[in-house]
Amino acid sequence: MISGFRSQWPIIRDLAALRGRVRVFGTEAGLSGQLLEDLVIATNVLQHGGGGGTLTAWCDEAGVDLEVVDVAGSMTGAHLDTEREPPGRVAGLWLIRRLCEEAGLEGVAGHARLRLRLYRRGRRRSDPTGDHQR
Repeated sequence: MISGFRSQWPIIRDLAALRGRVRVFGTEAGLSGQLLEDLVIATNVLQHGGGGGTLTAWCDEAGVDLEVVDVAGSMTGAHLDTEREPPGRVAGLWLIRRLCEEAGLEGVAGHARLRLRLYRRGRRRSDPTGDHQR
């Protein structure tokens, strides 16, 4: 497991290429199995960006973080706040709340900044008991 490294990529139209980069990052960070798949699935949030911005990934001993900066500012906190799966394209933001232990979205100078955190071990949002080990 490598800890303390960081990668950043521009958000491009080729989301499959970005997912591939995140998969390589996650593998180098020591993730595997379902946790690696959760990290890659979390990048589906890129479909909601208005085009342009950056995707940054970093890791530490506890887990992996992703930060998406959407320069169009099209993602909103309402997409994360819903408890029931919404129809259509915003379902990707709803899904990441179920995959990531931490998810937060803020508007910064007309941009949207989304931060996601997946822990190497710990409880999932869908498992309030904390018994689910990844």
